[in-house]
Amino acid sequence: MDFNMKKLASDAGIFFTRAVQFTEEKFGQAEKTELDAHFENLLARADSTKNWTEKILRQTEVLLQPNPSARVEEFLYEKLDRKVPSRVTNGELLAQYMAEAASELGPTTPYGKTLIKVAEAEKRLGAAERDFIHTASINFLTPLRNFLEGDWKTISKERRLLQNRRLDLDACKARLKKAKAAEAKATLWNDEVDKAEQELRVAQTEFDRQAEVTRLLLEGISSTHVNHLRCLHEFVESQTTYYAQCYRHMLDLQKQLGRFPGTFVGTTEPASPPLSSTSPTTTAATMPAGPSGAGLAPPGEAALRLEEVAPPASGTRKARVLYDYEAADSSELALLADELITVYSLPGMDPDWLIGERGNKKGKVPVTYLELLS
Repeated sequence: MDFNMKKLASDAGIFFTRAVQFTEEKFGQAEKTELDAHFENLLARADSTKNWTEKILRQTEVLLQPNPSARVEEFLYEKLDRKVPSRVTNGELLAQYMAEAASELGPTTPYGKTLIKVAEAEKRLGAAERDFIHTASINFLTPLRNFLEGDWKTISKERRLLQNRRLDLDACKARLKKAKAAEAKATLWNDEVDKAEQELRVAQTEFDRQAEVTRLLLEGISSTHVNHLRCLHEFVESQTTYYAQCYRHMLDLQKQLGRFPGTFVGTTEPASPPLSSTSPTTTAATMPAGPSGAGLAPPGEAALRLEEVAPPASGTRKARVLYDYEAADSSELALLADELITVYSLPGMDPDWLIGERGNKKGKVPVTYLELLS
């Protein structure tokens, strides 16, 4: 019991001494041991690494899960060391609604068939998103969290110890200075000087040891950067794979919809090409999608055979191709940006499409990819 009381009294005395030293330093009434420039640079780089890691981690979490309530729920599950329940992605939920709508509105109608096709694509997009979130969480978010909750906590602990050792060292320096001043005034040997010098030597040794430990941990930030660089490459790779899957799924869906007969009642005016800041030679991956109504005949009528199509006596026009276009099937004409072709319309054609001719080749072409010339 007496030992514990003495220890508590000693700890309280040390804390009070550190508090006095810290306060006097703030008011410029006490000297402060400064760390070398290299050590200060290591501290600054460590602080910067910690701050930016936190920001990148938080924003990546927002990217992967925009819903703040869901993020809080996942955070609580992780703190309780429990498995996060599987959650339906927005794409999968949209696919479910579209499939149910098609079932109720008529799966054999043109609208119902299209809903089913789009629902299947959205389901695949949702599955791709789920895989991306899972991969990014393991390969990118987890290492960042491990640094903040592991290495950084260790560094912070050792930095606090170093700060305490420095305060103890400077307090010993101040006591020795006062003891020497008292000795000079008394003109006799003061035992306090010996005691103060011994305390200073001990404090200096403990400070040097703690400074070396902290320095090694701070220099380990370079290894942290290397690890985070590897994780960043893996994150980019998973994101690239995700967007590539999305592109393929949507391209497949676009081609499927492009083969359906035109069933929409639309304006007889050709659709205006979308505004774009890109040059006419922009690749097809960034071009507007072709119209979904690609048929030559109204529903219920046999499709017109291209080999039997003859241009009208009047009504043909020249058109300049704005963007590259890849034909979805043999009934369409592939286009190259900036080439000139002859175009015309036929009775019953979808207004979003024209017949295009280039030499002895002929096929359907989307109006949005053309600039009609007078």
